[in-house]
Amino acid sequence: MIPRYTTPEMAELWAPERKFEVWLQIEIHACEALAKAKQIPQSAVNQIKKKAKFEVARIDEIEKEVKHDVIAFLTAVGEHVGPASRYIHLGMTSSDVVDTAFAVLLRDAGTLILAELKQFLKVLKKQAKRYKNTPMIGRSHGIHAEPMTFGLKLANWYVEMERNLERMERAHETVSVGQISGAVGTFASIDPQVEAYVCRKLKLKPAPVSSQVIQRDRHAEYFSTLGIIASSIDKFATEIRHLQRTEVLEAEEFFSKGQKGSSAMPHKRNPIVSEQMSGLARVVRSNAQAAMENVPLWHERDISHSSVERIIGPDSTTLVHYMLRRMSRVVENLLVYPKTMMKNLEQTGGLVYSQNVLLALARKGVLREKAYVMVQRNAMQVWQEGGSFLELLKADKDVQKHLSPQELEAAFNLKAQLKNVDKIFQRIF
Repeated sequence: MIPRYTTPEMAELWAPERKFEVWLQIEIHACEALAKAKQIPQSAVNQIKKKAKFEVARIDEIEKEVKHDVIAFLTAVGEHVGPASRYIHLGMTSSDVVDTAFAVLLRDAGTLILAELKQFLKVLKKQAKRYKNTPMIGRSHGIHAEPMTFGLKLANWYVEMERNLERMERAHETVSVGQISGAVGTFASIDPQVEAYVCRKLKLKPAPVSSQVIQRDRHAEYFSTLGIIASSIDKFATEIRHLQRTEVLEAEEFFSKGQKGSSAMPHKRNPIVSEQMSGLARVVRSNAQAAMENVPLWHERDISHSSVERIIGPDSTTLVHYMLRRMSRVVENLLVYPKTMMKNLEQTGGLVYSQNVLLALARKGVLREKAYVMVQRNAMQVWQEGGSFLELLKADKDVQKHLSPQELEAAFNLKAQLKNVDKIFQRIF
């Protein structure tokens, strides 16, 4: 992970020291459970808890020789503990430590992400209400469609992030599972009560069944959820990028004093954070695919998943945490231009009310197909030559037969177009 895209909390969580601390907790809790079961001396556990420690540099040094990180860790700890170290890792296999620790780290990372999700929701809610009645043009295919409000756009984002919160809460629970079940998950060399004790101490649930490893569908769900969250952020960022285009300029990222947009062009104000969000989302989505590739392991296990997770675990959680924090600030400080929104809404001379005219004609008994032709021919003239759509319709003899000037003007009422925005907000908030 490039330091630029980290947060202090995630950097600390994924530091090597933190991983080995969790490994050591697991080993000590297992020893405590074994002592409670009268399988090892309590005096040995006391010695282990008193003397057990490690140095990351020493673990790395040993691993260069033994080519096995857990053995290197156990050896380094054993050098401090002395003879009582023979009881450490008793009846356990490497994955008991590694997978259970990974669950702890993913759970703790998920807790941080959930907090940022909730904060982002607060920002979206505040801004949606702030701009609830700020008219703008809605677009489909990038083309002017019908009027809406900027607050409604933000409310849509809010509800999407609510779904992401629910997804993350489920994935958080799904991945918070540990195991201490031995070589192929049969508890042949260690009692299930040890697993129960260790998981209780770590606030994890024991896996109902394992196969030396925790099944990777759990992790696939977790990383896929991160991918969906990143994709939502990408969606919001892409919208801001479009709204900030010079030809549109309805909203833009806050541009701080002293900020520079281009090394060559002093006038530039670029949506750099939003572009960054779109780029980082590609990484998180790719990592979700890698997590799915980890599901089909050989027989009871292989280690093809391990190298992948050493990358995607820190990277995806750190990136999503960073992205949520950054996107919260973008939306919180977004520069919004209601006058430009109204100017753009009116840019096509009233074409955005074409459906209202179509429906008004249909209500007067005109066949929809015929009404469509009548409205479209006037609309196409405005597209090609400009002018007022309303005035063209008033002058159209076929339209005059069915709609009075007053009835046509009523079809061009912006407030009427937005009459149900309050109802939508009531459903959401």
